[in-house]
Amino acid sequence: MNLFLWVLQVAVALLYLAGGGFKTVNPDDVAKQITALPRGGWRAVGVFEVLGAVLLIVPAAANWMPMLTPLAAAALALETLALAAVYARFSLKLAATNPLVYAVPMALMAAVVAYGRFSLSPLS
Repeated sequence: MNLFLWVLQVAVALLYLAGGGFKTVNPDDVAKQITALPRGGWRAVGVFEVLGAVLLIVPAAANWMPMLTPLAAAALALETLALAAVYARFSLKLAATNPLVYAVPMALMAAVVAYGRFSLSPLS
């Protein structure tokens, strides 16, 4: 179970790092496509996702405050579910260009990491 959670943690961290990095560096592109948040809001979401991605890996790998890892996973899951609600207001069309298609599975993966690290295989 520990190996599965590590693989999932790394995959989720890379996905959030890529998405958060894009939102941080190019908030204008995201704000043009989805007008629910202003440019600064998208940048803040991106910084939150990048920070969460770092906290998914670094505390667990360094064995320094490993409780931050499941907390970061839970926070990312909640943040992504909130974004999924924003995306759902934007469009419910199931297409590859709709971010809702990616947000829900990412939130579920982050929730699995949070649950796994809280109760199934806690980090020591």
